[in-house]
Amino acid sequence: MLKIPVNSLRKTIFARLLIMFFILILPIIVFGIYLYNWTYQNTSQEISKNTVVQLTSYLGNLNREIEWIEIQQFDILQETELRKIAYTWDMMDNIERKDSVNYIIHRLTSIKNTNIYIKDISIHLPSIDKTISVMNAAQDFNKLEYEKIRTSKSQTGLRLIQTEDTLSLSASIIGNDLQEHPQIVVHIELDKQKMSEDLNTLNMYPNSSTFLVSDDKELLLESGEKTSNAFNIYYHTMRSKENNDNVTFFEDKRFHINSAYSKDLKLSVVTFIPEDIVKLPLKKFSRWAWGFAITSLVVIILYSYLIYRMVHKPLVLLVDGFRRMEDGELNNPIEHEQEDEFGFLYNRYNIMLYKLRRLIEQDYKQKLMMQKAELKQLQSQINPHFLYNSFFILNSLAKTEDTERMEQFTSMLGEYFKFITRNEEEHVTLSEEMKHARMYTEIQQLRFSRRIKVQFDELPEEMEHIKVPKLIVQPIIENAFEHSLEKKVDEGHLWVHFKKEHHTIYIVVEDNGDGISTSKIEDMRSLLNEARDYQEQTGMTNIHRRILLTYGANSGLYLSRSETNGLKVEIRINLEEDDSNV
Repeated sequence: MLKIPVNSLRKTIFARLLIMFFILILPIIVFGIYLYNWTYQNTSQEISKNTVVQLTSYLGNLNREIEWIEIQQFDILQETELRKIAYTWDMMDNIERKDSVNYIIHRLTSIKNTNIYIKDISIHLPSIDKTISVMNAAQDFNKLEYEKIRTSKSQTGLRLIQTEDTLSLSASIIGNDLQEHPQIVVHIELDKQKMSEDLNTLNMYPNSSTFLVSDDKELLLESGEKTSNAFNIYYHTMRSKENNDNVTFFEDKRFHINSAYSKDLKLSVVTFIPEDIVKLPLKKFSRWAWGFAITSLVVIILYSYLIYRMVHKPLVLLVDGFRRMEDGELNNPIEHEQEDEFGFLYNRYNIMLYKLRRLIEQDYKQKLMMQKAELKQLQSQINPHFLYNSFFILNSLAKTEDTERMEQFTSMLGEYFKFITRNEEEHVTLSEEMKHARMYTEIQQLRFSRRIKVQFDELPEEMEHIKVPKLIVQPIIENAFEHSLEKKVDEGHLWVHFKKEHHTIYIVVEDNGDGISTSKIEDMRSLLNEARDYQEQTGMTNIHRRILLTYGANSGLYLSRSETNGLKVEIRINLEEDDSNV
């Protein structure tokens, strides 16, 4: 059942477009049918004329090829070596015979290779009972072929001789007595396959066929669609005219027949083209097609304009609304008076805009406030133990009257508290965050310089200006000192290093604490992954949550065992969705 989101069917865009399409396209259809019927005869005649021109050109080229081959035949007959073989064979020794035969074979081979229509060249010499050919060299006299050539030549009088399934040309030298048989016969067999391929170039349309027919009603060559007896239809219906064109029925189909005739060759070339194929290019040859094209263009422009007013323009208005929404403009509903489908979409868009704005106020702003509160909570969690130790260090320096180190220590302590109590920024550059973390380790090293070694790698230059949430590195280092390194009996080691892979940066803090257990690491991982909004957010859980909220999935803290049997904390920040940070 059709569901209509508007008051009535007549107001739908679909109904309007459908009615408008039929109103505009019906006159074009009627006009197109009229043009088709009117131009059919004219264009079919034009096609026939062009086809006849091609057929005539083909016969001209074929005649030139045949003339060239005939000239080569007569040149062979005039060869001194050939006459020497034919008339002085008995007086020649074996070496002379061999040299003369090789020369003739070489000569025949050269002629064959210069023309693609030549398949083989044979010379019949009945006087010495020999036949010389390109394919078989010198062999015994081929009397059967010799008689066929002589008989066919005398009966047909055609230049092209057809014997069984071959086409050939022949020339001969007759003795002084005209009743004698030819003393030398040069027989050139033509390559019917090559000639058929050449003839096939005339088949410009699918399912068409072309024939080469002699005056004695013999089919010499055929290419294209194999329609046996088609050339007989040509003789019965069309052969009475030269260069004619007509339409006939054959095998329950209408065919256009076009032919051309060569008096020199006494050959006709005939093409059969299905009428269905001829009709396809009619529009291309009709001058009235321009009128049809102009009319179609006007209709297209008018139809496009209507589609623009009724579909494209309302869609653009809706798309612009979504773009404003993507840019954060949630206070600009779409004002309209439409009652169709677009009116329905506009109303739903405005309702969605209102709900989205309300959700952002309730959820997104609430999360932002929670992040600020969490940061302030972290800032307020200044470790009293750190304060006690700091005052203890100051007391020791005062007792030893080491004013230079006391001045250095108080300066570092001031910078430290200044950074963690600064509230005007929630995000800082990674270089500032690492400067604060390094300062913390330097303060701690005043206490543990003999027991704890710190390796703090240089921050890569390409990572210095990346914006990160404040206080994400120093609390992890503090955790390493408090829970691992301070309790070690032997020397402790802390290593902070960096790397970047594709769109992800890694800040890695490792220690060699006293063999943290695998179960303890798993508990810490579970605590990070199961943190909820309503839980108290402290320490590493706080850092993990702030990174997730800022950078999304694949970011946060990842815990594992270090190579020195302590704890390894990776801070992963995925910048793929935030190119501004790179």
